[in-house]
Formats: sequence, C-alpha cells, structure tokens
Amino acid sequence: MTSTDIEITADLVRDLLNDQHPDLADRPLRLGARGWDNQQWRLGDDLAVRLPWATPGADDLLLKEHAWLPSLAPLLPLPVPVPQRLGVPTPRFPRPWIVTTWVPGTPADQAPLTRAADAADTLAAFLGALHRPAPADAPGGRGRGALADQADRFAEQFAAVTGQGLLADPDGVLAVWEDAVAAPDRTGPAVWLHGDLHPANVLTRDGDLCGVIDFGDLRAGDPATDLASAWVLLPDGAVDRFHTVCRPAPDAATLRRARGWAVLGALDGVLIGEAGVQGRPGGKATWGPPAHAALRRLVATTADA
Repeated sequence: MTSTDIEITADLVRDLLNDQHPDLADRPLRLGARGWDNQQWRLGDDLAVRLPWATPGADDLLLKEHAWLPSLAPLLPLPVPVPQRLGVPTPRFPRPWIVTTWVPGTPADQAPLTRAADAADTLAAFLGALHRPAPADAPGGRGRGALADQADRFAEQFAAVTGQGLLADPDGVLAVWEDAVAAPDRTGPAVWLHGDLHPANVLTRDGDLCGVIDFGDLRAGDPATDLASAWVLLPDGAVDRFHTVCRPAPDAATLRRARGWAVLGALDGVLIGEAGVQGRPGGKATWGPPAHAALRRLVATTADA
C-alpha cells in the first residue's frame, strides 16, 4: 500500500499510462521490484515505470532523478536508468511517477562481483566520471553531511547490532569508526555523488559491473561517501587495486573518511539482512553476507594500517 492507501497493481499502472502517456500503454507490463521507496514495473523490453509507494519523501527523490539524470547519464561509462517521461499527480494516484529506461543485469546482493580486477577498474571508472564538481544548485542529501554528523546514527546502529550479537569484532568496527571521524574534513569542491551504492543498487553480469540504478540519493558532497562502496561491493583482494586506479587518486584523509561511510553502510546491511529496518517487517537476507564481508575487510584494513 502507498502512503495514500492506494494499492499499486498492473491495472493501476496501465490506467496511469493510458491517461498520461497513451503511446506506451499497450506495452507488456510486469512487476520488476519493490524497494523501500518505490515500486518498479517493467514496461516492454527497454522501459520501466517507477512509482513511490512507501515513504512520503520518495516523491522528491523521483523528481530529483527526473531533473538531473538526463544530463548526467551521457557522461557515465555504465548504463543508468534515464528518465523519459514524468507522470503528474491525479485523483487516481496523487503522487508523481516516472518512466525510465530499463537497465538489464542482476543486483549484486544476488549475484556478487567475482572478477576482482575488472570490477575494481569498472567501479573506479564509473566514480571517476561521476565525481565531477557539482553546480551550486545541485541537490543536497537526506540529512547526510559531514561524517562527524553521523555520530548518532552510528551509535544507534552499533548498539543495535552489538545488542543482538551480530558483530564478529565490535571493538575492531569501533576502531574503524573512531579513526574515520578523526580524519580531516574535505576542503575541495563538492562533487556529484550517487549516495547509495549498496549491493542492491549495482547490477552485475558475468562477475563484473554492468549498471548502476536508484539515483534517489543523488547529491553534491564528499567523494568519500561513494568511495566507501569499494569495501561493500568488491570481492576480497580488489580494494587496493580500486584505490590504485581511481582518478583522481584519493588522499589518506579521504580514504579514512570513506572507511567510516563504509561502516555505516555495512551496519545498515547487517540490520536489514537480519531483521528489517524502520519498523518494516522482515529483512532482506541477501544484504547480510556482503555487509559482514565489508566489516571484516574494514577491520583488517585498520589493523594493517
């Protein structure tokens, strides 16, 4: 159910298309995925309909994608979902929605990256292309500023996972976090960020990256936020190569901050994988293994430093 108590069905999506984009209404339609914020319905072979269905803030995230992704997508070396049409609120469905291109592939939480060198190179190339200075009117994030501003979030996550006995080395995780928040803040210009590069938002084929989806957290900020994804996405032995091939090469302070962002993302993954999040029932079991692997890599990195 949506926040407006309207059930999203194939018939509803078809009616919305008939009303606003009738040239697309006859295409085959089937449910693609239900995320935290949006439902995605595949439309034919090359399009998808994304509709907000849970959190009220999802409306703004879709409108942000529609506003910014068409200009950013041509600059990126991997396929991303490019908005093609905008659906406006109506009494039938009083929220905005979009039609985007469909990006084929399997989410990395279901088909992890296995080609270490290729995956490291592909991720570095993607972030190098994305992390260009953002314009002054670029959007901000959902309460995500400097890493030090996330202290309460970390404390809540850490208490939850340790209280449930879900961490193999809580002292090691705490040491990674404390080192990260002690790192100098970024002084360079804010760059474009994906902002949510967890395994379910990265697509794979044959062990390598083949696409990136869900740009709802697209914003300007510190590249350390996205560089954190290396520990969460890449297989063992690939993170060092990723840092070597990144352009521009991240400095030591950026990598320290990135480890902190990686801890936050991994703790989210552990909690979601084990028991769900934010009052939603159940969890997503496929989120747990990559999150635990990321924490193991992060602790080992700090121990070797």
